[in-house]
Amino acid sequence: MKVLAVNGSPRKNWNTAMLLDSALDGAKSAGAAGRRVDLYELDYKGCTSCFGCKLLGGPSFGRCAMRDDLTEILEEAIDSDILLLGSPIYFNDVTGEMRSFLERLYFPDITYNKSREQLYPKKRQVGWFFTTNAPAGTYAKLYPEVCATSERLLGHTEYVDASETLQFTDYSLYAADMFDVPARKERREKVFPEDRKKAFELGKKLAELSRNTGAAAK
Repeated sequence: MKVLAVNGSPRKNWNTAMLLDSALDGAKSAGAAGRRVDLYELDYKGCTSCFGCKLLGGPSFGRCAMRDDLTEILEEAIDSDILLLGSPIYFNDVTGEMRSFLERLYFPDITYNKSREQLYPKKRQVGWFFTTNAPAGTYAKLYPEVCATSERLLGHTEYVDASETLQFTDYSLYAADMFDVPARKERREKVFPEDRKKAFELGKKLAELSRNTGAAAK
């Protein structure tokens, strides 16, 4: 089984990345093999509406026609059995880099035909991992909406979210006095480890589902 974890956060060692790493460890514990990629390290753009992926008989039919740092990652995502996607929430949505990645991943799979067939050769198990400094429940509508799209296009999707996350190691250095810093630090010590356990268990569950049911079933 192949697993790919995609980090949509600019921070490679903080909340979102930590959840993804836990989920990746969980998938590997159930027999999957793969890696994590950090989108902010790559040079790419979002979909440019060139329609090369829709051109009948074209060299890029069913695949993104753009060639940049994302090209190899997209192929890994399409070929994956388990796809783990992580993003902090910026202004009521995933980050710009994650959004651009999703545009490039989603659009080549679909057609404008009446039959609405999809072009990728298989479905996969998908795990979403969301982080936010907002209180729990703030994005209760957003998370299912994001997951509904990946459920329809990529495969079975579940998610784990972590709220009221720690943003800084030293809040006194920033214009951020609205936060209860001791409470945030306590939550980091007591609640966030539980969020990481949930991420691990979800990664493990998705790998087991892939192994037992077959990710290739379309």
